Amino acid sequence: MKSSLDARTTEQESQDIDLAPLLDVVFILLIFFIVTTVFVKETGVEVDKPTAVSSQNLQKTVLLLAITSDGQVMYSGTNIGVAGIRSTLGHINDKDPRPLIIQADKTVTTELLVSVIDQAKLAGINNINLATVAGE
Repeated sequence: MKSSLDARTTEQESQDIDLAPLLDVVFILLIFFIVTTVFVKETGVEVDKPTAVSSQNLQKTVLLLAITSDGQVMYSGTNIGVAGIRSTLGHINDKDPRPLIIQADKTVTTELLVSVIDQAKLAGINNINLATVAGE
């Protein structure tokens, strides 16, 4: 009788599925997807962009700058103001030159928009674009 119990426990042990390799594969896949994910930085504010018929999509590796309807200049969720554009973008542009996209609210004055563009050019950025909504 004792030998039949030993045979049963040995049989039950051999039927168990080892989950360690499955967990290893899941963790390796998780690490792979985390490492290969491209994170796109947003400006941190919602802007009501104007409409333009000649809109085109640009690459994802760009600098994003937002001008809100109340005149705040936002970069990466922080209000840098017009005075902070030159130093912030100049430092980034020295390391990795990329195009700049300005997401200006459609109620922003032309004077403020021109000031922002001037500061960006003084920071050394040559490729400056305005974000719009594609029109018909």
